[in-house]
Amino acid sequence: MNFPEEIKRIRQRSFLTQQDFAKKIGVAFSTVNRWEAGRSKPNLKAMKSIYGFCLERKLPYETIEEAWLDYKL
Repeated sequence: MNFPEEIKRIRQRSFLTQQDFAKKIGVAFSTVNRWEAGRSKPNLKAMKSIYGFCLERKLPYETIEEAWLDYKL
């Protein structure tokens, strides 16, 4: 899977809207929207927040990290 699909999958597995997910990881709603649309990708600080989010909910982070590393805009 590519990064936009992975981030959306994690958000939906947590039953969160883009707005709620954005609040949980400390970014703007529009930021999450751009990630899922493939128009941008998270910086390192945002990835650390996503890691913490996954850790708290026992969600797999490795697939997101790999997709993030491989994703080209």
